[in-house]
Amino acid sequence: MPSKRSSPSSSHRGLLISGVVLIIIAVAIVVAGISSRAANDENLKQWTNRQAILNVRVITPGSQSGAANLILPGRFEAFIHAPIYARVSGYLKNWKVDIGGQVKAGQLLAEIETPDLDQQILQARADVASAQANAELATTTANRWLAMLKTDSVSRQEVDDKTGDLSAKVAMVKSAQANLDRLLATKNFANIVAPFDGTVTMRATDNGALINAGGGTGPALFEVSDVHKLRLYVNVPQNYINTIKPGTKADITVPERQGETFPAFVQSSSHSIDESSGTTLVQLLVDNASGKLLPGGFANVSLHQPTNAAILSIPSSALIFDQAGLRVAVVGSDNKVLLKTVTIARDLGKVIELNSGVDASDRIIESPPDGIADGNLVHIVQSAHKQADDLTPNKKTSS
Repeated sequence: MPSKRSSPSSSHRGLLISGVVLIIIAVAIVVAGISSRAANDENLKQWTNRQAILNVRVITPGSQSGAANLILPGRFEAFIHAPIYARVSGYLKNWKVDIGGQVKAGQLLAEIETPDLDQQILQARADVASAQANAELATTTANRWLAMLKTDSVSRQEVDDKTGDLSAKVAMVKSAQANLDRLLATKNFANIVAPFDGTVTMRATDNGALINAGGGTGPALFEVSDVHKLRLYVNVPQNYINTIKPGTKADITVPERQGETFPAFVQSSSHSIDESSGTTLVQLLVDNASGKLLPGGFANVSLHQPTNAAILSIPSSALIFDQAGLRVAVVGSDNKVLLKTVTIARDLGKVIELNSGVDASDRIIESPPDGIADGNLVHIVQSAHKQADDLTPNKKTSS
């Protein structure tokens, strides 16, 4: 059977259809590629914009729920402390009380041998006896001349000479007696006694030691301290002077008494600022009837501070310090940054107490990044709305 051959017009039509289909496919591919690239560009733009927004965490300021204590180092001193020097020279004969001994007022601490002073006393006694003998002779002579004056046997001038000599001899007796009394009083200091009830906290001499009179030629022989009460001295920074007043209570801890706390109160202050340290010296009184605290020892002093509900607290990481001063970054309702200037009431290390600049409802960026500025749009990734207790200083905070 004869084969059928397609007509030229049919072949041409098929080629035309195939070409149109290919063109449509190509256009579709191009359109799809352009659309995909546009979508990718839009996604990249949105991703870039999202990355340009800062991710931050915010906190709200805390308010004081109680009085925060100010912890400072202090040093104990005895309530009464007396270095005891010798008033006479000689050699130490013996000592009666060693360090740590409890003594009463007037109790003998040591005896000093005073051979030189003893000889001076003997000489002074002889001087008194000689002066008294001369005075007795002058008395007899003056009386005799006064008797002869009644018979006009002698002149008034001669009698006046004899009575004047008597007055001089009597004055010499008094002078010699005063010198003897002075030496005897000095001799009493050969017995060194405790000036008050207390504890011997130092002994710097021994039997046979050469003793020099006076307090400027060597160390004290003994030191006696009254430790029933102790004075505690603390250097308080100038920022806190107005809050530390007489009567302010304090809690005391010492390294050797772990777990024990001792009460104290502020008695007075120096009312002056030390130029080198910027502090004022504050004196506290501590009852030490138990004898557990030692003079000269170190102590941690926790001074009670008054409550101020108007003061808000933030972490120190929230502060921005630059040429504009101290500021914090606050996030507004539109998630844009507003920088606020603040003033510090107290720097407690990790926590900063502010006098002014923020409100209790402010959302403050906890750790603002470098270069943050007013109007920056931010994204809050975690809202760390800490309660007041979280940002309130501990009841024991140090400066």
